[in-house]
Amino acid sequence: MRIVMIGAGRLAWHLAPALREAGHDVLQVWSRTNESASSLATRLGAEAVTSIEDVSSDGDVYICAVKDSVLAALLPTLCKGREDAVFLHTAGSVPLSVFEGYATHYGVLYPMQTFSKERELVFREIPCFIEAVDSESEAVVSSLAHSICRNVTWLSSADRRHLHLSAVFACNFVNHCYDLASELLEPHGISFETLLPLIDETARKVHEVRPREAQTGPALRYDEEVIRAQSSMLHGRMKEVYEVMSKSIHERFED
Repeated sequence: MRIVMIGAGRLAWHLAPALREAGHDVLQVWSRTNESASSLATRLGAEAVTSIEDVSSDGDVYICAVKDSVLAALLPTLCKGREDAVFLHTAGSVPLSVFEGYATHYGVLYPMQTFSKERELVFREIPCFIEAVDSESEAVVSSLAHSICRNVTWLSSADRRHLHLSAVFACNFVNHCYDLASELLEPHGISFETLLPLIDETARKVHEVRPREAQTGPALRYDEEVIRAQSSMLHGRMKEVYEVMSKSIHERFED
């Protein structure tokens, strides 16, 4: 398929090459900045553009991998005059209906993973969730998804919002805790790498047992002496996070 990539951020940085490797022709990359558009376009042998009016009309599929807040503003110009094309977005929290009134054929291609430009990923191992407004769009998004991912699942907008929310807890909030842990260690000359065996074992454990069964620590036991002592070592927002998390853990395990 002939694909135009709208966006050149972290997700597009991985998705566009995966599509190209799967045999699709990525014609063009649009981004608001020339640096971002050119950087990704160069990897793909594609054209880089920074004006939405310059986006090619030759695409079969237009994949919007942009910030949620930017997407709706692009659609009136992007979709105009392209009634035969299929438009897809890649967001976890944006409903399929965002395209209503702008496009005829549209859907969702949501690869659920955390993306960083510095990290290489095996895209075929990423679970991909799809949705479409009609049979034509469904055939296109299903074909694209299966060409780059092994695990493809149809999921409604409502269910996808809950999946994305769960991913925020499982990824973004967990990583924030890593950042806080690193901040606690740094003044004492202790490397964050010291925690990596613990982090790795925690991650491995939930491959084998339910997260609830893997929980450990003073909050689980409700060791008040330890909790009070550790809380007294903290200040401001970090202290609040510690106390809220400890309380949440304790309450989930109360008899």
